[in-house]
Amino acid sequence: MEQIDGLKIVLVLLGGLVVFLYALHQLSESVRKVAGERLKNFLAKFTQNLITAIITGIIVTILLDSSSAVIIMAIAFVSSGMLTFRQAVGIVMGANIGTTISTQIIAFDIGEWSAIPMIIGFALIMFAKTENRKVKGKVLFSMGLLFFGLYVMGEAVRPLKNSDYFVEWIATMETPWKGSFAGLITTLVLQSSSATVGMVVKLSHEGLMTLPAGIAIMMGAELGTCSDTLIATFKQSRQAIKTGLFHLFFNLTSIIIGLVFIGAFTQLISRIWPDAALAHQIAHAHVLFNVMGVLLFLPFISIVIKLLDKWLPDQASEAAATATVE
Repeated sequence: MEQIDGLKIVLVLLGGLVVFLYALHQLSESVRKVAGERLKNFLAKFTQNLITAIITGIIVTILLDSSSAVIIMAIAFVSSGMLTFRQAVGIVMGANIGTTISTQIIAFDIGEWSAIPMIIGFALIMFAKTENRKVKGKVLFSMGLLFFGLYVMGEAVRPLKNSDYFVEWIATMETPWKGSFAGLITTLVLQSSSATVGMVVKLSHEGLMTLPAGIAIMMGAELGTCSDTLIATFKQSRQAIKTGLFHLFFNLTSIIIGLVFIGAFTQLISRIWPDAALAHQIAHAHVLFNVMGVLLFLPFISIVIKLLDKWLPDQASEAAATATVE
């Protein structure tokens, strides 16, 4: 058995992770600068009904590559009165689907080509005449840097193939509650479900992840991503708080149902995509899980909204009810 330098693996893995998280943040910020007011108008204009709100949430999340950023924006817009709670509900569900697209891209393992967008983006940042082009350069550079970070993480964990201890530990993640708990904690620490699922995909590329373990960790990551959106509701309006609570309730319910039927769900993925590489099976599972969650919730949305309205009424409505009683 080849000797494994654990400290070196950890340091390189952390370095790749830091690069990934930094690139993810810069990509989201740069896209928002490019979109500007058009993004706010887009959200307000195309969320008039639940279906268009879901589609809008998907599109904006794909553009920003961050479901948390989109949901936090929705919370801010609800708090300011630009969006209603019902409109935000659609955006939240759409964001959950939109965030799975990045997993699909990561599954293609294109890290070796990450230098191309980085070089083009860097050239635009350095030599572009206008600020708009410089920001577009930052978008390209951040995209390349993001995949470079994933590539570094993949290279870091490759020696772990020779570690019986690590292989045995990954096998324990096939136990649904252990895998989902690991995904939850990892996402709470990293504050990015994309980073958690991205690492799962990279581990699968190296033959260090199984499909049941990958699905369980992915489900836990979906719950972990609720933390920063709940924090964003602090000292906001009750409509905004309800938006954060809906995100938690939606994800928690989907995950509980998913964990109950995780065996059947895993078999379903294997039957639909039997010849797909493991990384793509996990990416497909991520998409299907979130799409099924939205479809499951759609018939009950009005009931859930009414329950949240009753549990946490607006201050104005509460004051009016109190005055009527008096």
